[in-house]
Amino acid sequence: MKRSNSEKLYEKALEYFPGGVNSPVRAFKAVEGAPLFIKKGKGPYIWDEDENQFIDFCCSFGPHILGHNYPDVHQNIVDTLENGTSFGAPTKLESDLAEIIISRNPYVDKIRFVSSGTEAVMSGIRLARGYTGKNKIIKFEGCYHGHFDSLLVNAGSGLATFGESSSAGVPQKVVEDTIVIPLNDEEALEAAFEKHADDLACVIIEPIPANNGLLLQEKSFLLKLREMCTEHGVLLFFDEVISGFRVAFSGAAEYYDIAPDIVSYGKIIGGGLPVGAYGAKKHIMQSVSPDGPVYQAGTLSGNPVAMAAGIAQLTVCSQPGFYEDQEARTKTFVESVNAHAKEKGYDFSLVTVGSIFWMAFSDQTTIRSAAQINADMTPFKKLHKALLERSVYVGPSGYEVGFVSHVHTKEVLENAAQQFKNALDAVFS
Repeated sequence: MKRSNSEKLYEKALEYFPGGVNSPVRAFKAVEGAPLFIKKGKGPYIWDEDENQFIDFCCSFGPHILGHNYPDVHQNIVDTLENGTSFGAPTKLESDLAEIIISRNPYVDKIRFVSSGTEAVMSGIRLARGYTGKNKIIKFEGCYHGHFDSLLVNAGSGLATFGESSSAGVPQKVVEDTIVIPLNDEEALEAAFEKHADDLACVIIEPIPANNGLLLQEKSFLLKLREMCTEHGVLLFFDEVISGFRVAFSGAAEYYDIAPDIVSYGKIIGGGLPVGAYGAKKHIMQSVSPDGPVYQAGTLSGNPVAMAAGIAQLTVCSQPGFYEDQEARTKTFVESVNAHAKEKGYDFSLVTVGSIFWMAFSDQTTIRSAAQINADMTPFKKLHKALLERSVYVGPSGYEVGFVSHVHTKEVLENAAQQFKNALDAVFS
């Protein structure tokens, strides 16, 4: 596989950007070689600057649920660009996209568009604190909620402890109201509520944790969380930046039939353009400025080009049978690879939900906490290289999940499954 053009571009990028990239995982530090510089994408495929073609399971880390450059999304973007890119004023497109979302979502009455998933979560946390008048929040070890300060925390010692800053530049004082507990641990959850419920604004969780492996939670744990929040007057915050519009139109809340109080979205609703949103029932959202005292603003919030892309994308996603078909094709792909790994006795399995999958170097298919993840990423590093050599692209980290799109047809997935099997044979031999 030729990489000379990507290598030259990386050398140049190192002069301009920390690590040569504008988001850390892109630097390929967890895998071999210089990062691939992508030139174009079409359908389920991407091409790099050396003209290597790959079946793409990264899908820009999730947004491209319809595949790259989907015709309806592309056309909506082009048509909207004819009228301009941004106005700093309301447009009809904002309401059009909001109607598509809210009319099909029983968990939110109103939403606010922002420019990223991180911004959506940050704003939702502020809303939770402003609405309740309380300060503390609970998060779970293994869930990622963006790179803003108060949630860049690791667990301390013990069952329910205040978090410890996990990034330079984040003072301990900023995270002192963030309590971090393990996933799928009812004892720790109960201990945290017993100690802090009186000053607890919200509990935030990825209901399908997909930023640190795919840590599928038992529904009983999520129901317990909902029950305790209701009992103690604490808001339940579902961060659905990845799972929203991915496992079902209304995300994991619909998939598990569990109602959150606040929810954040991102990724898919922009069709590949920068966008996020947070929402809740009317009585909570009325606290947001200008209706209420919780201030949040954004010059590019509701950007018309992003709204147009989202309208086209979510119109397709809302069609009957869309998510059932996504899940069925993904399961067939995953089961084919897993059957091969099991037959060969490889310590490997694909974990899946909806159209998401994760490569676990374990024969366990129910890894529910960060502590269960194999910390040795050497096998993934080898598999990543073997997949690239077989024209399959996945995210360059063993903690990242993969995504199947609408245009990963049965035939494309059969080919990809065979390449996965060949790559596994090469790695484990």
